[in-house]
Amino acid sequence: MTPVVSATALRRVYRVGDEEVHALRGVDLAIDRGEYLAIIGPSGSGKSTLMHILGCLDSPTSGAVAIDGEEVAGMGQDQLAAVRSRKIGFVFQAFNLLPRLSILENVALPLMYARVPRRERLERARAALETVELGDRIRHRPGQLSGGQRQRAAIARSLVNDPSLLLADEPTGALDTKTGETVLGMFEAIASRGTTIVVVTHDPDVAERCGRIVRIRDGLVEQDE
Repeated sequence: MTPVVSATALRRVYRVGDEEVHALRGVDLAIDRGEYLAIIGPSGSGKSTLMHILGCLDSPTSGAVAIDGEEVAGMGQDQLAAVRSRKIGFVFQAFNLLPRLSILENVALPLMYARVPRRERLERARAALETVELGDRIRHRPGQLSGGQRQRAAIARSLVNDPSLLLADEPTGALDTKTGETVLGMFEAIASRGTTIVVVTHDPDVAERCGRIVRIRDGLVEQDE
């Protein structure tokens, strides 16, 4: 079976003034369908850069990366955006919900960008919100929800396009311990249904909840458990 993620010799070099910053120094990584994986490392380790490349938000300086069998390393911005809309869901620490839209409209946004007809996208958004137990909050705006409810709405948004890969960047970082446990339990339930999930974190307790831990340091895979 084709891995959902296949990355080979990934390097990413940024130029800061006259200096070169080597964020990734030759990362090899394969993630199979249905895996629940954590990428963990200290600040400056390269884990966020790796997430941006896997999420088609950035391109490597060199190396190869395929998402669900589709080579993306040489794509332009429009092509990368198309891959994101078809294959990737995102959950961010800050939720990134639009305050003037209802939760239903927020969750439906990825489908609007994918040009799904309005009636279908609202139906799919409603079903995604039911999955995360927010079916009774669909008309609420983000400011009317708790932090945990907003993160659950963000999870629903990440799932609405039925992605091949779900990327979560510090998904419990803005939550208290109890609410964070609820969100992690939700990820575990989603993973048990076969969705491939990658959690990027600096928190070892979060990483330990995942089935596989990849440790990044100085732009390299230090350990793959």
